[in-house]
Amino acid sequence: MTTLPVGPPAGPSFFEQIGGHATFVRLVDTFYRGVAADPVLRPMYPEEDLGPAKERLTLFLERYWGGPTTYSQERGHPRLRMRHNPFKVNPDARDRWLAHMRVAVDELGLPPLQDETLWNYLERAAFAMVNTFEE
Repeated sequence: MTTLPVGPPAGPSFFEQIGGHATFVRLVDTFYRGVAADPVLRPMYPEEDLGPAKERLTLFLERYWGGPTTYSQERGHPRLRMRHNPFKVNPDARDRWLAHMRVAVDELGLPPLQDETLWNYLERAAFAMVNTFEE
């Protein structure tokens, strides 16, 4: 009888492979520098300071990629579509989000496989958040 492995795969998580917390902080900081100056995206962040949004995104990405579970402990299930529903996320907003995130990912200088893995997820997530095609 063959037993199936239980738990996460052996070896370092993606979170660990790309440098852990420091890498995700760099990614999110660079991303939000672009968002702060973007006339379409900036109004989607109601806080005067982008700090709370940066913290939420950092914690979410760390949790998603096998890091600390702080996001889940503090906020529960991500429910990304529901959390983005109050905002008009059209293809223009999606493309702007992706443009700022592409700059942030590029600045990390990850090896090609990790870059592609991260980017593929971010691109799929951005397309999934579109909730209107109105201008």
